[in-house]
Amino acid sequence: MPTVQFKIKDLNQFMKSKLSLKEIKELLPYAKAEFEKQDGDEISIKYNDTNQPYLWSLEGLARFFQGIKEEAKGVPKILLKKSKEEVIVDKSVNSVRPFIACFIAKGKPISEDALKQLIQLQEKICDNYGRRRQKIAIGIYPSKKITFPVVYKAVDPKSVSFIPLEFTKPHLLDKILEEHPKGKEYAWILKDFKKYPVLVDAHNHVLSFPPIINSNDLGKVELGETELFFEATGTDLQSVLLACSIFSYALYDRGYGILAIKIKYPDKSIVTPELKPETIKIRKEDIQTLLGISLKDSEIKHLLEKARYGYSNNVVSVPPYRQDIMHVVDVIEDVAIMFGYDKIEPEPLRTQTRGDTFPIIEIIDSARELLVGLGYQEIWSAILSNKKTLYDNMQLKDFGTVEISEYLSENFSVVRSWLLPIVLEFLSKNKHVDFPQKVFEQGTISRKSGQAINDREFVSFASSHANADFTEIKQAVDFIMRSLHMDYVIKDTTHSSFIQGRVGEIIVHDKKIGVVGEIHPKVLNAWGLEMPVAACEIDISELFNLKE
Repeated sequence: MPTVQFKIKDLNQFMKSKLSLKEIKELLPYAKAEFEKQDGDEISIKYNDTNQPYLWSLEGLARFFQGIKEEAKGVPKILLKKSKEEVIVDKSVNSVRPFIACFIAKGKPISEDALKQLIQLQEKICDNYGRRRQKIAIGIYPSKKITFPVVYKAVDPKSVSFIPLEFTKPHLLDKILEEHPKGKEYAWILKDFKKYPVLVDAHNHVLSFPPIINSNDLGKVELGETELFFEATGTDLQSVLLACSIFSYALYDRGYGILAIKIKYPDKSIVTPELKPETIKIRKEDIQTLLGISLKDSEIKHLLEKARYGYSNNVVSVPPYRQDIMHVVDVIEDVAIMFGYDKIEPEPLRTQTRGDTFPIIEIIDSARELLVGLGYQEIWSAILSNKKTLYDNMQLKDFGTVEISEYLSENFSVVRSWLLPIVLEFLSKNKHVDFPQKVFEQGTISRKSGQAINDREFVSFASSHANADFTEIKQAVDFIMRSLHMDYVIKDTTHSSFIQGRVGEIIVHDKKIGVVGEIHPKVLNAWGLEMPVAACEIDISELFNLKE
């Protein structure tokens, strides 16, 4: 969870009534945060929620406190001015890092405290909300050194060089990834791309190499700067626009004028920051149902404005620096926070229930105990996997995968659709352990059929040693099925993950509930396995239905 530091003196510059440390501690729970420690005038606080990145700065927290203390109310407004400057987005970045949002801030010379807060907010948003710069990366520059228009494009890694921050000599882009500390840390983001994104000004001088590092010439902000250029690049437009809104409000609160910039994409143009509030309808009946309290319209308006929403005729205006409001329930939660959970009268317990496990757990636990009795060791793996593991290495085509739309790592980009590949992956990582190796995993798998997603309980087990064969694994199946009092037969079949003639379907009441056999040599080679493997996979959910 994010931890931020700030000076109490700096915070109180934004407040009409000066806050003591005790008062700050009392206000922090409203922001789902807690006090950690104090070092002189500086304090550290930890957030227990990662959905509101605007609060990860002194400016955003102060804006929130102003609402609670009723020093300000409703959606904060920015007097946005237009700039004549433009940023041109070349189509070459479409497949690498397609989105950018920018603005210029003009005002008084930037102070040490203000610069420290900007850098802290930049780091927190990039590392936490921005998924370690993969989703969002942010750059701040001394605007007066830049000649507009700025061009955002992707280039060959060996075609552009510049002096990165903390260095004294120019480096090519690929060498920055190899030699600069930030390059080494974030090179993984660009490892699959042939071209790298850069920002250059009208003289073709490099501003930065996003999401890696700024230029030492145009990308280094010094104390006393009066004009800043902000940019956020990323893979998700809404997240990039959110970062732009958060920083525009933070700098506006510091007394800077915000100048919007036109972003010219190949097929359209937008102006950022986009600061139009979203709206959502709310009903008093919804509040009554969820919180058990009856509020007048004026009371709802008062509570929502304290939380820095706007409210009129059952319509709630959401500040543009918030994207965590997905449903009216999220708004009602803020109503409850401002009302005070301690003021809501508790309801007496009217029903009594008895906890119990699902009936299927009995057969699941029995199968696990039987396998342990046979000498198999249980493993636990992540429910997320990837298509190479589930299909390519198993010589199979996709048979219904639930995919993650915005995954953090390609290794965990889908939900597992069966367990046997997971078991083989485990064996491949433990070739150094003595043989024989006998392991199993029981868990949930998910398969997509049309628009429906079905979750089922599976168990998969495998034996690996020099003499592992069909007979051994069939004997294990026989022991399990007879112990569960289930009649079954094994029917010859073909399965590309298994050796032809040494694989069979497990049939119960004319329904297939599993597969058993010897793993195909090509599959063993894909996993780097040198020992034979005999394995089985059983659909426990189907077995349970048939047992009933």
